[in-house]
Amino acid sequence: MLVILAVVWLAGTWLRIVHQARFYQIEEYMGGRYFGWLLKHPRRLLPFRPIGAWLVGLALAWLMDSHGTVIVIIAALIAVIPRPEREIKKPLVRTRRMTRILLTSFVISAVGYFFVLSWLADVDALEISAAGMGVYLLAPMWLAGGNVLMRPVEAGLRRRYLAHARRTLAGINPKIIGITGSYGKTTSKAFLRDILSLRYHTYATPKSYNTLMGISLAINRDLGDDYRTEYFISEMGAYVPGEIEAICQLTPPDMAIVTDIGPQHLERFGTLENTSRAKYEIIKNLKPDGVGVFNWDNEYVRGMAARGYPETRLTVSRELDIDQARRQGVTWIAGDIEESLAGLSFTVTHVESGERARLQTGLMGEHNVTNLLLCIAVAHYEGISLRDIALRIRTLKPAESRLVRQTSAAGITIINDAYSANPRGAASALKVLGLHDGGRRLLITPGMIELGPMQEAENRKLGELAARSATDIILIGRAQTRPILAGLAASDFDMARVRVFETLAEAVTWQQQHLAAGDTALFLNDLPDTY
Repeated sequence: MLVILAVVWLAGTWLRIVHQARFYQIEEYMGGRYFGWLLKHPRRLLPFRPIGAWLVGLALAWLMDSHGTVIVIIAALIAVIPRPEREIKKPLVRTRRMTRILLTSFVISAVGYFFVLSWLADVDALEISAAGMGVYLLAPMWLAGGNVLMRPVEAGLRRRYLAHARRTLAGINPKIIGITGSYGKTTSKAFLRDILSLRYHTYATPKSYNTLMGISLAINRDLGDDYRTEYFISEMGAYVPGEIEAICQLTPPDMAIVTDIGPQHLERFGTLENTSRAKYEIIKNLKPDGVGVFNWDNEYVRGMAARGYPETRLTVSRELDIDQARRQGVTWIAGDIEESLAGLSFTVTHVESGERARLQTGLMGEHNVTNLLLCIAVAHYEGISLRDIALRIRTLKPAESRLVRQTSAAGITIINDAYSANPRGAASALKVLGLHDGGRRLLITPGMIELGPMQEAENRKLGELAARSATDIILIGRAQTRPILAGLAASDFDMARVRVFETLAEAVTWQQQHLAAGDTALFLNDLPDTY
């Protein structure tokens, strides 16, 4: 019976390790971020139900001595059997790395448990259960310990994987275009890939693969011995200084695009100046004869261009007129911007030559004008005519979960902008929602995250903007949406038309039950499970 009790606690510990592994993976195997998340709420570290079941079992066992062991086993089972989770957006991905970490965590937790039991003199059911609860509560530590122990192995595998990716890319020898910025990277990458494909065999890293290992995975998996690739577009993300520089060592850019600098992930960088320095690594790693492409409308990106490197710099603006652009040396501008339910239209002008064209696209969101300008600057520099670029732009589609519009079987327009949210993109998305004036306009959002000290103010602004565009609002998560509620209240929005749910599933159910044909729903952002 005592062996059964020990096995129950050990198996329960392993189940908890697997449960915690999902959050560890979401936090990108970063112990500091994972434990920061864990310590935000006591119940994550000290779950009430298991502790309560254990204490009740101990009390009953003490009172009913003849059946004490059986009672303790039953209590242990109640404690360690995980309860069903309400909503899982991102399940655990059983990568080889995670499998190695889990197996190592299982081993060290078992060794730790049996070391404690062997240290005790004459173990009984109560002592086994007490030790089991201690090992169970330490599941996050076992998980982190497994990761630490596997670091030398992972480092060796990582070096081999990166070396293979470098050899593969060197063998193909494509022209490399790097893209970075606080936001707009994935969208601009997709647009540029489709435009360059008019003339060149172009490969872009898939989805949001923008880390060193993600890009190397894409190279090793997708390119192999395919020597057709003439242009390789590498999206470069960063959470800490040095990440973009490391990616540039793997994919040294011939051209570099900086889309925007803003408060996205400001929680990690601390200040916009730190963000700017991290993103500038892509420019520093350009060859002297490389080409830098800059969004002139963003003051931080404009500052990068003003540093004078590289010699060839292309700049774009949708805020300057032709005279201002000439004085400031801007390369491309967009003007006469119009947005309707049919999409965007604007006039693009090459400032130096005066060449211009009226562009039309089914894409929505005025921020996409900047993304398109950056792509036009690159494609034109690479020899594609403005006329051909304009024709291709007419056929472009939005990137996944970025202002994607669909009509449901019930006749409801669904605007999916759920990938992430930032102040610039959110304002564009709300403007698109406001264009749908034929029925109710429902906003469903948990707000914006990782904006550091700007988060409360920016979410309050989000509430103020939402009040102008939406007729109904559903907020997901009471705690993080308080600033949005404050912004709505300050805007005299009818608060009877605001609802707060704890899960996205509840919001979707309400939308399905209350919206009808002709109504519109905007899904703005979708938080990870750690929120």
